[in-house]
Amino acid sequence: MPVALYAGFWGLVAGSALLIGAAVGYFLNAPQRLIAAITAFGSGVLISALAFELMDEAYKQGGFDSTSAGFVGGAAIYTLANWYLSYKGAKHRKRSQKGKQPSESDDSGSGMAIAVGALLDGIPESIVIGVGMIHGGSVGWVTVIAIFLSNIPEGLSSSAGMKKSGRSAFYVFGVWGAIAVISGLASLAGYAVFRYYSPDVIALTTAVAAGAILSMLVDTMIPEAFEETHNFAGLITVIGFLAAFMLSKLG
Repeated sequence: MPVALYAGFWGLVAGSALLIGAAVGYFLNAPQRLIAAITAFGSGVLISALAFELMDEAYKQGGFDSTSAGFVGGAAIYTLANWYLSYKGAKHRKRSQKGKQPSESDDSGSGMAIAVGALLDGIPESIVIGVGMIHGGSVGWVTVIAIFLSNIPEGLSSSAGMKKSGRSAFYVFGVWGAIAVISGLASLAGYAVFRYYSPDVIALTTAVAAGAILSMLVDTMIPEAFEETHNFAGLITVIGFLAAFMLSKLG
């Protein structure tokens, strides 16, 4: 199998967790505290992955200059885009609490804002899967596992909130299914496009994704986790971080 398709496959695998989470959130009516706990765990996993996988790899390839510029730039880009989408009705796209999800009557553009916001959250994660395969052609297992685990609570909490806002199953699974497919395409593009660029550009791209992911965690996932778990959010996040750290070292 060509490496580009291999990258796309693993991006699709990571993105498929969105559908798993969406199914649990939509059909099983999972307790909000459980959703928040899973979200906290996924946050810890992602923090570990971006610290020990993405940032470390970016530094090895591009040094402090490319890594720093990309990291801050990725955070700035995400923050501006997230601020705009929040204004358009996607502020609580990851919230499962009743009354936090926007309804169609609240904002005629909120449905599209939710979908675009989900893409904003997921594309940087997917691109780094493909970019990470440029040297050696092998997938970064810890990164894939981290993204997969973090996507489950994202799909779970968002679909639960969408259901409470009156969204149909067709709408919910259409959104997350499309985003899962786009995640695979983003991973494919991450390898196919950036393999022709210099290590500095690859480092910059990896760091941009890392900055966007960390900003996404602080802006969306961690507030969702704290909403229900309160003082236990930190402990659960640490456990997720440790699990991913151990996977990294064992790998």
